[in-house]
Amino acid sequence: MIAVYNTLGRERRPFEPLQEGRVGMYVCGPTVQSAPHLGHGRCAVVFDVIRRYLIWKGWQVLYVQNITDVDDKIIANAARLGVTTEALAREMADRFRAVYRRLNVLDPDLEPAATDHIPEMIDMIAGLIERGLAYPGGGNVYFRVRRLNGYGKLSGRNVDELRAGARVEPGADKEDPLDFALWKAAKPGEPHWPSPWGSGRPGWHIECSAMSAKYLGTPFDIHAGGADLIFPHHENEIAQSEGSADRPLARYWLHNGMVNLGGEKLSKSTGHVVDLAEAVERYGGPAVRLFYLRAAYRSPVEFSDGLLDEASASLDRLRAFRRRSTPAPEPHPGTIERFAEAMDDDFNTAGGLAVLFEAVREGNARLDGGLDAGPRSAAVGEISRVLGIDLADSGMDDLEDMAGRLADLAVVHGVEAEGAEAAVEGLVAARRRAREARDWGRADAIRDELAEAGILIEDSADGVRWYRR
Repeated sequence: MIAVYNTLGRERRPFEPLQEGRVGMYVCGPTVQSAPHLGHGRCAVVFDVIRRYLIWKGWQVLYVQNITDVDDKIIANAARLGVTTEALAREMADRFRAVYRRLNVLDPDLEPAATDHIPEMIDMIAGLIERGLAYPGGGNVYFRVRRLNGYGKLSGRNVDELRAGARVEPGADKEDPLDFALWKAAKPGEPHWPSPWGSGRPGWHIECSAMSAKYLGTPFDIHAGGADLIFPHHENEIAQSEGSADRPLARYWLHNGMVNLGGEKLSKSTGHVVDLAEAVERYGGPAVRLFYLRAAYRSPVEFSDGLLDEASASLDRLRAFRRRSTPAPEPHPGTIERFAEAMDDDFNTAGGLAVLFEAVREGNARLDGGLDAGPRSAAVGEISRVLGIDLADSGMDDLEDMAGRLADLAVVHGVEAEGAEAAVEGLVAARRRAREARDWGRADAIRDELAEAGILIEDSADGVRWYRR
């Protein structure tokens, strides 16, 4: 039985989907105002792993992730760049999809965009007005926060203690400073749509309430997103949805911790941004993915180049073991059982990775002792697939982009070779001769310089192997 920490109620609960064998999952997707940063990648990877694990456990998962393609930030950035909001949103959405795929994140089953669901939002807003939970004013429509019993139950905030501030939108037509916008009156030069309250555009929160209801109904099983969405976004979603339908929006609320840099979260608002595509280009998608999974998903993680270097080294260990072992038809049962036990504990990927690397250690020890490691190798492969870690060695045969660097190293170490692969073979042979002569300094220098160039050397009982990182 999977135990899930539910943000709503702040308790660990057995995971029991509404419909046997099926799970409905809605993840708040990106606001596509600019390129994705490392924090976006963590959210995508975390819930991709949860989706993969639920599928592995036998459930059919309908995974819905929206795209916010109209928003104050998108409008402002498009104006700054001198492009239309549609063009900016389309370009950035494509960037998100491309880098998520490099992280081996599965595409959503459904990816609704806000601007394609304006009629559904207008219908929901009209219903809230009819119920007395919303009111028009000055071409805007606002939600009456104090009219709904239980507002604040997700975030644990008392409505009487809330004050208008950075996360509460100002508005001259509000009855109460805490009321939030469902519909915003049109402004010159901004995208807008007709509505019963005048031309305008939706507020941020209403899109997810309308789209989750359309594609998953209410209630559905899992609503997920970053911890920074708990208030006000998810709190307001609950208010809108439960105010419209008199029933819960979702059974389980899951939130991933932030990626921090110097103690502050990575986000445009803090000015701390590490471009996700650049990190993936530098370290590779599998290593960045492994970096995210080394901590429990609800915990914040601190970004550093050193931690990504460690993740790269860990990935190398996984790949090295798979290269020297032949998987058996069936995985080692004890390893799989321990992995499932870890992941059943609120999708504990840190514990799951501990089991994975324990299998690598056990397998290498068996190989070093002349024993069969096939079941461990199969377990490593299966666990890696569930976690979405690609163990394929990429680019091992294509060294042409490294030819100049390798040729320079060959010259430095007195190796004569034509072509990149011949240079590597010559340098590996030079290292072997240095070791035989007990010239450990030169041997280590060749190894380290090759590693800096992207070529890793692996010493084993079967001889020396090299491969491209």
